[in-house]
Amino acid sequence: METSNYKHSTIVTLLLAGTFIAILNQTLMITAIPPVMEEMNITANSAQWLTTVFMLVNGIMIPVSAFLLERFSTRQLFISAMSIFSFGTLVAGLAPNFEMLLLGRIIQSSGAGVMLPLMQTVFLMIFPVNKRGAAMGLVGLVISFAPAIGPALSGWVTEHYSWRVLFFIILPIALIDILIAFIALKNVTEVTKPKIDVLSVILSSFGFGGLLYGFTSAGNYGWTDFNTLLSLGIGVLTLVLFITRQLRLEHPMLEFRVFKYSIFPLAIMIGMIVFMGLIGMETIIPLFMQNMRNFTAFEAGLAILPGALITGLMSPITGRIFDKVGARWLVITGLTIITVSSFAFTNLSPSTSFLYITIMYSVRMLGLAMVMMPVSTAALNQLPKRLIPHGAAMDNTMKMIAASVGTAILVTVMTTTAETAAQRPDISYPDMYGANMACIVVAILSLAGLIISLFIKNNESPEKESAGVHATE
Repeated sequence: METSNYKHSTIVTLLLAGTFIAILNQTLMITAIPPVMEEMNITANSAQWLTTVFMLVNGIMIPVSAFLLERFSTRQLFISAMSIFSFGTLVAGLAPNFEMLLLGRIIQSSGAGVMLPLMQTVFLMIFPVNKRGAAMGLVGLVISFAPAIGPALSGWVTEHYSWRVLFFIILPIALIDILIAFIALKNVTEVTKPKIDVLSVILSSFGFGGLLYGFTSAGNYGWTDFNTLLSLGIGVLTLVLFITRQLRLEHPMLEFRVFKYSIFPLAIMIGMIVFMGLIGMETIIPLFMQNMRNFTAFEAGLAILPGALITGLMSPITGRIFDKVGARWLVITGLTIITVSSFAFTNLSPSTSFLYITIMYSVRMLGLAMVMMPVSTAALNQLPKRLIPHGAAMDNTMKMIAASVGTAILVTVMTTTAETAAQRPDISYPDMYGANMACIVVAILSLAGLIISLFIKNNESPEKESAGVHATE
């Protein structure tokens, strides 16, 4: 038993480290964008792509990951994904121009996209049902902590050094991770060698990619822009074709039948709402602080940091609580906290202090820690073992889409209401009015999530019990 525990801890550490740097990269470029714009002489809209393209490729890679997990061993997949990621990091760090930097980000994210579903699936495979909450708590720590530390880290590095240093901080960590994996990583997933359905891959790439691109364009150019409408149209159409194809195939690339399991769709909806709010707030608050209140990038990152620390500390604790009491009360309590604290952000003004923002954001993140992983674990615990990779891929794909959709909608709400408010003499700070309206949208969505959470029951499925027995053998 000792040896398997040792193996478990090695696998867990490797996967956590790999996923941490993969997810850290999602938000690493946010505060580094102004210096990159200056050095490479590009507009904000182009620079936006450094963050967007990362999520875009992630969104395309995640659905493919369920297939990859059945096709290759854990070891092959982890080492390949991390190697691709490292190569991309190197390309981005040395990039002489914007095109190369963007290419580096694309290569990075095609490796990173596989990491999160790989980690979730492996954790659910190696831990029995009664320990899964604690294991997924560690996943939650990484998911919430990594994106939140990104803006503060990049704000500090870009203020003192070059933005290129960001990539060279990450590269050695990735290389060490690969080296250790080479020596110590064992296989835990079953390799069934399914045949690849090329059409599914193409449809899913255009479908998820089109949606993500469309929503991002909406945030940048508005909802009526030709590019926005075209890519949303293509996205919706190919997704419909993709889903109908998956339901017909005997071995689908992504299994949509996971939605038949009672809690799964509800849990996914809550996860999407919470994640949308997380990324949305992480976008709105730094914008408010930097553009409307003249705080530095580092200060904006600092305001978000205590919240991230709280989520990081709380995730493993809520995981343990989940193992004891189930998801229902945790999620209801968490969503109540999120909703109340979201409404606290709806009256931002020139007198809103750094302290107020930091404290309310921290409270919001405390609620988030109680919801995020418990709701995912509850959903995935519903599924029989063979469907877990598909469930994890579905969960992550939906979160990615929610994040980009959410950010686009919130940015649009913020800019359009600010423009309208500028026409009204009774509103003295139109920009802040816009930020407040965006926060109201987040608060209303959180309230909707709270209402959905009332329908979650803690029920054990018999299939799951037997799966737990196998997992411990």
